[in-house]
Amino acid sequence: MPNYDAFLLISFGGPEKHEDVIPFLENVLRGRNVPRERLLEVAEHYYHFDGMSPINDQCRQLMAALKTEFAEHGIGLPVYWGNRNWHPMLEDTVRTMRGDGVKRALALATSAFGSYSGCRQYREDIERARAAVEGAPEIDKLPPFSTHAGFVETVEARVAEALARLPGADVVYTAHSVPLSMAQSSPYVRQLRQVCATVNERLGVGEPALVYQSRSGPPSQPWLEPDIGEYIRASDARKLVAVPVGFLSDHMEVLYDLDTEAAAAAAERGIEFVRAGTAGTHPRFVAGIREMVEAAMSGGVQACAPDCCKLAARPPAAGTGRPA
Repeated sequence: MPNYDAFLLISFGGPEKHEDVIPFLENVLRGRNVPRERLLEVAEHYYHFDGMSPINDQCRQLMAALKTEFAEHGIGLPVYWGNRNWHPMLEDTVRTMRGDGVKRALALATSAFGSYSGCRQYREDIERARAAVEGAPEIDKLPPFSTHAGFVETVEARVAEALARLPGADVVYTAHSVPLSMAQSSPYVRQLRQVCATVNERLGVGEPALVYQSRSGPPSQPWLEPDIGEYIRASDARKLVAVPVGFLSDHMEVLYDLDTEAAAAAAERGIEFVRAGTAGTHPRFVAGIREMVEAAMSGGVQACAPDCCKLAARPPAAGTGRPA
């Protein structure tokens, strides 16, 4: 079995001050044909929060929780963290790991569901970072974990907490929209539906409703629908709990698209609205990550299929949506 000597948390990254916003968005949108005016429009969403995305602080909190969890269960792995789009950049983290003498690390990306951007692209990020660092450690990425009990039970707990705040509410699950071509080459939608159905069945709240949010790309390109805003404007519900099942922490798409835009749409319709919490550092989720690490340390990592979640060609038209 692999002899792992480190754990690596990999995430999307986000700006932490006003002057970070434009360089961060340029990293995110590189190669995506998004007009400059749209980039500046998206930047305003970050400026609404003083230029700071909470995602980096949430990664720090998750790292701290994992260090405690590992120590309490005798897992002697140092915990590292690197991002795709903002500091600490993954390449820099891999260089630090090499300097610390790490030989083989176990990695987890902050995405529970399989898709190009949520899984395969992180594998590509890892290989790109390793190629840039001579003598880089081997890095084995854990596969998406949407069916792991630690994640499913955490979603269940978050929905139950929200329903306790708003009894009798309808429940709608939301995830990041992706192009239909990406959805068709991955298990993304199937895995989302499976989690939503399992949680609703356990809580006895009927058939699940699944919607999407935060789309980007040209309007001519079909993406997963319906959008959360469209759903709310067409809803007859008097009370509504929105569950951001597709997001592991309360980052910008949650704070702006749900807590700001979706909440305003609900208010316009006279709908009482509660947004359920994300997995974050919920104890069951943290324990679930530790369980995945223990399983990999004893039995290795089950690799994704070589052709899984391939990226379809991007359309040539200029994009007008916001970044993921």
